[in-house]
Amino acid sequence: MPAWRTISLWMDQLDEPLIARPALERDLDVDVAIIGAGYTGLWTAYYLKKLAPGLDIAIVEAQTAGFGASGRNGGWLMGNLLGEDRLLAGLSPQQRRASFDLLHSIPDEVEIVLEREGIDCDYRKGGVLYCAARYPEQEASLREYLAKLHAQGLTDNDYRWLSPEQLAQQIRVAKPYGGIYAPHVATIHPAKLVRGLARTVQNMGVKIYENSPVTHWQSGSLRTAKASVRSRWIVPAVEGYSVTLPPLGRYQLPVQSLIVATEPLSAATWNEIGLNRGQAFSEFSRQVTYGQRSADNRLIFGARGGYQFAGKLRHNFDLTRDEVELRRYLFGELFPPLKNVQITHAWGGNLGMSRHFKPHMLCDRANGIALSGGYGGEGVGASNLGGRTLADLILERDTELVHQPWVLPDGGIHALRAWEPEPCRWLGYNAIIKSFVHEDQTLANPATAPWRRKLASQVAGFMEGFMH
Repeated sequence: MPAWRTISLWMDQLDEPLIARPALERDLDVDVAIIGAGYTGLWTAYYLKKLAPGLDIAIVEAQTAGFGASGRNGGWLMGNLLGEDRLLAGLSPQQRRASFDLLHSIPDEVEIVLEREGIDCDYRKGGVLYCAARYPEQEASLREYLAKLHAQGLTDNDYRWLSPEQLAQQIRVAKPYGGIYAPHVATIHPAKLVRGLARTVQNMGVKIYENSPVTHWQSGSLRTAKASVRSRWIVPAVEGYSVTLPPLGRYQLPVQSLIVATEPLSAATWNEIGLNRGQAFSEFSRQVTYGQRSADNRLIFGARGGYQFAGKLRHNFDLTRDEVELRRYLFGELFPPLKNVQITHAWGGNLGMSRHFKPHMLCDRANGIALSGGYGGEGVGASNLGGRTLADLILERDTELVHQPWVLPDGGIHALRAWEPEPCRWLGYNAIIKSFVHEDQTLANPATAPWRRKLASQVAGFMEGFMH
């Protein structure tokens, strides 16, 4: 059996034997066949079964529930969707507000399910702190970001400015310039959530087959090495692993995010840091950092990873010394007492990124294909929205979910924007990331001349434009 416990702190902490469910070894005929037992596949199965208990649903998983990003992420359950500002820009103020409210309610919807189904995954809705905490330019960027949010009709009830003194009431960083607090974010234990969902849908009558990689799929059927499944609906819920199921890899690329976890920290240390009610936090840079205080008092801290040529999956997540030390440096700048703390776990995962960084939910009724993905690192919450939306689309329910701008009603998979061919995307990605790293290194050095600081930010901002 693969060493599933070693893939993340979260899987290592599971208080259950990681024994594989039976593999798919005989042909099936079902109503809905889902590829992948991660969040998207499990949420889709859950809501379909709640709405239509008579449906015959099978989930076919290459490894085990939670092997992918669902068991490896940073534990942010966000009431957001990647690029929501651009997706909602064309709506009327009233429609935009309603869509924001829908997104903001994602953590509450998940909490309802957790309570109803008895899933304990350390859920704490403490909100999120976006901190200007490493160099003064972060304050200007954060204030500009807040102004854009408020211009879209959001208020202080959604996002509010915190002075350095107000920020210190929740998190105490070495160089506080201010921050933004948003209440619509919870933190969770990712593996407990995905494993709990798998048990729940199985108890509802959904068949889950593990250790059964899908080798081919098309409208109406899929194949593994040992058996085939015929189905009215196929739901490829593989996100960062889309490259394994052509032609999905043309539309969704795997990028990596990398995370470290410290040893459990003392109460005295946490009294110095704060984060006493499950808040998520980030320092506002293009390094894309994210952190939380785990239920067992570890600091969990991650930052943007990389992209491999031709969209190649990264399989080895034994982080290099440099990968670990970059994350230690970043959280050490925020919390100097932790610069030499013991790091007990380091891991990463592949996540899915769509062209223009636009998530999508679609239903190709003619071909019986439903798809949700492109979450770009916000998939813990977005997958719940995706599962609910796909269930409504498949069952032809006319709800507010199916009328959102991220739902593509026509064209099927080919309505998605394809990524550029190699080597264009590899060269472009690396050029963009190098500009981000250069900006961060330049701004983090207080001795850097003002004109160099301004130039580094202008170049990084220009390069970031190519991502969208």
